[in-house]
Amino acid sequence: MNQPSPALGTPARRREGRAKVTGTARYAAEHTPPRCAYAWPVPATVPSGRITAVHDQDALALPGVLAVLTHHNAPRLTPADDPTLLVLQDERVPHHGWYVALVLAETLETARAAAQAVEVTYETDPHDVELRLGHPGIHQPRSANGGHPADRERGDFATEFAAAAVRVDSTYSIAAEHNHPMEPHAAVAVWDEAGHLTVHDSSQGTTAVRKALATLFGRPEDSVTVVAEHVGGGFGSKGTPRPQAVLAAMGARHLGRPVKLALPRRQLPEVVGHRAPTVHRVRLGAGADGVITALAHEITTHTSRIKEFVEQAAVPARVMYTSPNSLTTHRVVALDVPSPSWMRAPGEAPGMFALESAMDELAGAAGIDPVELRLRNEPATEPDSGRPYSSRHLVECLREGAARFGWAGRDPRPGVRREGRYLLGTGVAAATYPVLISPSTAEARALRDGGYRIRVNATDIGTGARTVLAQIAADALRAPLERVTVEIGNSDLPSAPLAGGSSGTASWGWAVHQACTELLEAVGEFGGDLPTEGLAVVADTSDPAGEGSPYARHAFGAHFAEVRVDTATGEARVRRLLGHYAAGRILNPRTARSQFVGAMLMGLGAALTEGSTLDPVSGAFVEADLAAYHVASCADTPHIEAHWSEEEDPHLNPMGSKGIGEIGIVGTAAAIANAIHHATGARLRALPITPDKILGELLRDAGPR
Repeated sequence: MNQPSPALGTPARRREGRAKVTGTARYAAEHTPPRCAYAWPVPATVPSGRITAVHDQDALALPGVLAVLTHHNAPRLTPADDPTLLVLQDERVPHHGWYVALVLAETLETARAAAQAVEVTYETDPHDVELRLGHPGIHQPRSANGGHPADRERGDFATEFAAAAVRVDSTYSIAAEHNHPMEPHAAVAVWDEAGHLTVHDSSQGTTAVRKALATLFGRPEDSVTVVAEHVGGGFGSKGTPRPQAVLAAMGARHLGRPVKLALPRRQLPEVVGHRAPTVHRVRLGAGADGVITALAHEITTHTSRIKEFVEQAAVPARVMYTSPNSLTTHRVVALDVPSPSWMRAPGEAPGMFALESAMDELAGAAGIDPVELRLRNEPATEPDSGRPYSSRHLVECLREGAARFGWAGRDPRPGVRREGRYLLGTGVAAATYPVLISPSTAEARALRDGGYRIRVNATDIGTGARTVLAQIAADALRAPLERVTVEIGNSDLPSAPLAGGSSGTASWGWAVHQACTELLEAVGEFGGDLPTEGLAVVADTSDPAGEGSPYARHAFGAHFAEVRVDTATGEARVRRLLGHYAAGRILNPRTARSQFVGAMLMGLGAALTEGSTLDPVSGAFVEADLAAYHVASCADTPHIEAHWSEEEDPHLNPMGSKGIGEIGIVGTAAAIANAIHHATGARLRALPITPDKILGELLRDAGPR
């Protein structure tokens, strides 16, 4: 008889951990079918125009080259919703880096050499890649990412802002950022004799990839299988189907043999999405007591000419603080740039940098401690919608985080703490991220040997999904964790949404929990020995998970940072980072802490090192590889802590969990920027805050203010 399981909420070890550290876990590019050919793409070298000729004779003359696909001879694709996937279909070039040819060869080295030998000529058009305020093409988008209204207004912002006793009116900017997962985007495609397509793809969701490939190649969905057994990170860039799967399938169909394609690192920024640069104007008006009476957050960003994507960066301002009179808007301009897309905490990460920096400025202007200011502006209900929060423990996060960090002894004056040539400072910022849940299906099967098998097309992108889903199942089945096996990462499994938006565990876990609960009941009713094949139950959460909620559901957190600024070089180093979160029930403390810490490090990178620029002449991203684009690592801060408060929230899902993968990045950059201001007295409003910017401020003012 099953006994209650202690699995859920315990720090169970990752089930795939040994396979990963011993090198036996197989990623997309590590699948090599017999007779596998290799592909290498050729990107456009102009920012806008059309192809006039492709000279592939030298490439085809190289021994081992099998074919060069161009818009003249590539398989025809059926138009799809995502125009970024319609590669090698016509002569147009919408941006630098757009794929214009694909070389197929017997070896990877030959394919790379042949790609370099392909010469493409173009007829160029005038181009524009520079985001600037006042651009004549700036317009109101249909909506912001996630379906949020582009504009929202409540009360009379202009009148109340003008009458406010304390005002802040500041503009912040954030450079383009790139996802740069450790595993590049890769795919291995095989067509069998019956016309079934199997693709091993580096993806955050194989159900979506299967649907896209079926549409593009005019095939029924059940004739396509997409596998993503292990994924080496994505951070949003693998959240939608990407060109590598399409190109590999095209090459395999053309040759009649398997094709492997791993996109070169330097090409990734232009073909798999990026966090678009944003400019934020934030205006805060408050009484002398610091209580906000007027709030405006207006953002401007860019998008490509072939696909509109707008970060919902003003949306957090609709959630966070008391604001009876508010204005939040999004504006976008279409340029000759690669299509932007999701990057970890899209909208919230850039939006909260601006809002939380402005809150720090308001605290200074009002003479109020930054933690206390946030406490004074705690709303009773969600300001924009008026809905009650399902749970909101931001106050607890701020107070607990401040106590752990040692905030109470802080001298509020900027530029007064010194250690020789170094200036020291501390900063704080709040964080929020919505609870997102999508319908999912899952199968739970009881086996004759007393074990259980869970099947769901979840994707483990390094978060420990296999482990947590097994814990959810064991808990619902009241069975020991070791008796539960989990199958994920294959589009032939019960359909499930992608791993993104911090929604994976909540969505898949709900279906797993429901299937296991129903299975436990079915086994009890069955009586006697189970059939040879066992007893299975399939659950579909379309009804409960797809319903809207009368509650505003969000996770919250508080970030604290201590920095050291070198007055001789302008270098800022983070000495301490501490985050305290309220994110529902934490299902696995071991994997949760890793998620929080990893996200905080991404926030550190956004604050100090991660930023990319478009060359106005070539239209190319200048910082296109890991040598020029520095991704923060554990070496960038000597001490980092993640803590949380357990929440009991009955309005979420059967597990009582909220997403945790993204909230850790949301407030980190602002906390660091605020700490730099506290250290130096200089308010730097453009990310990343690099040494040249800091040194320029210090030299301009002849020392700290």
